[in-house]
Amino acid sequence: MNKLKAVLASAGLSAALGFAGSAAAQSNLASWYIGGTLGQSDFKDGCQGLGSCDKKDTAWGVLGGYQFNRNFAAEFGYRDLGKASAPGGDTKGNAWELTGIGALPLVDQFSVYGKLGAYRGELKAAAAKETNSDFTYGAGVQYDFTKAVGVRGEWQRYNKMGGGALAKTDVDVLSVGVIYHFQ
Repeated sequence: MNKLKAVLASAGLSAALGFAGSAAAQSNLASWYIGGTLGQSDFKDGCQGLGSCDKKDTAWGVLGGYQFNRNFAAEFGYRDLGKASAPGGDTKGNAWELTGIGALPLVDQFSVYGKLGAYRGELKAAAAKETNSDFTYGAGVQYDFTKAVGVRGEWQRYNKMGGGALAKTDVDVLSVGVIYHFQ
């Protein structure tokens, strides 16, 4: 079932990128960009059955992408999700992701956006390590100080990480980030 989800997500992303690619010919805003984020993760079910634990930690990420026009972009990134800490040990997480972004500019420099894609993530505990793929999605706002530099605030969910020897958990990340467009 997870493979079917990954295939469907890839097909949807490919269709969106194909549409965005044709729209890029009409826009002079097309450019490559890089960025970084810093925020807080929340392992939603990271403490299930463990009693008292701290399921929030610092999360950070790096990303690169291509802005097709004002409304569409594709991103590839890595996110360190931090850990959930319990008396019996920590559960650490990270994910590689490929997402499509749809943005709605509200004024010249300010926009809201949604993102949808797939991730390949890993959860590690003392004697167990589980790797899986599933959907990731989120929403945010972006303010562009110049054509080259922007700042983001976003929420993103990594759906059903783990499994097998580790309990599946959704991981939410609230973050701020800086984006640099190559002009």
